[in-house]
Amino acid sequence: MPAWPEVRRTDAVMADGRSLAYYDRPGAPPRDGIDVRPPEAADPASQLRRDPLTGEWTIVAGHRQERTFQPTAQETRAQGCPLCPSTPERATEIPATDYQVVVFDNRFPALTRTAAGIETPDERPGIGRCQVVCFTDDHDARLADLDADRVLLIVQAWADSVARLREDPRLVSCLVFENRGADIGVTLTHPHGQVYAYPFLPPREGRLLDAAARHHADTGRILALDVADAEERDAVRLLAATDHWTAHVPRAARWPFEVRITPRRAIASLDGLHADEAAEFAVLYPRLLRALDDAYGVPMPYVAAWHQAPLAGGAPGAQLFLEVFSTRRAPDRLKYLAGSESAAGVWINDIAPERAAAMLREALA
Repeated sequence: MPAWPEVRRTDAVMADGRSLAYYDRPGAPPRDGIDVRPPEAADPASQLRRDPLTGEWTIVAGHRQERTFQPTAQETRAQGCPLCPSTPERATEIPATDYQVVVFDNRFPALTRTAAGIETPDERPGIGRCQVVCFTDDHDARLADLDADRVLLIVQAWADSVARLREDPRLVSCLVFENRGADIGVTLTHPHGQVYAYPFLPPREGRLLDAAARHHADTGRILALDVADAEERDAVRLLAATDHWTAHVPRAARWPFEVRITPRRAIASLDGLHADEAAEFAVLYPRLLRALDDAYGVPMPYVAAWHQAPLAGGAPGAQLFLEVFSTRRAPDRLKYLAGSESAAGVWINDIAPERAAAMLREALA
């Protein structure tokens, strides 16, 4: 089995006590920069409140109203980007003067490690973890532009973050995701993603795991792998089939453009990937992202999220896969979640999945 490329992780502590980790290939400069900003207040607190009608938890985090929101190009030039490297004139979230990949605790977290408060069946302290993953120090890049080794380094940082989050027994589920584009709600344009670790199982993760467990009990097989295999045989919505991955538009896609990227092997979580699987993904994934942009010839806003087993494991049939979806339904139109979707949870897709797949295959070609 091929070995993973060597990665050097350098751990640091920010002025306000938040943790930061640099991920570099050998030969990168030492990451010994110091956060010279004055310490700020301790972690803000949030609450978890359960809706007794649905049993679902909502995170109440009023302090996030103060976070930086879509600064203009002029404001970025004047004030600097908080995700760019620090300079002698301005200190940012990253003390180093350059970096490859960085993971650090969010300054405006929805969930924190030190939350405190009352605990009842319907209310709990907002315990959890919210991290930012900066993909590159190039402010104007996009993940689709990065070379395969940088994408592989990002995968290694994702996997390491998941493995480290397992060490906290209070955490139940981990979502690794990227929001791209102002139309999707991104607050900063610098290429980055996030890692959220929840103290409960999010509703959609619960539904995915329940379906996987039922299929595994009935057949002994992995539902997500069976679905991916069926899509590959049918080929109507298939986008790519490599040695280790398949990519397809789901038959019941909810969004105008939606792609699932699934490993061929049974893998529960990101930190279970083998080096050859991750290396192949690092080539395939940017191609698919570029195809999304090329489908209409305009940047495609998207959310990309990894679905995986709970942090403590023990989920029969759980399978790792990446879901990428966009709200763009025409070059100048977005899909909004209106009455049927928001109130009833019944989705209406304006683009047939077969049509979306054909458009993406043409863009890939």
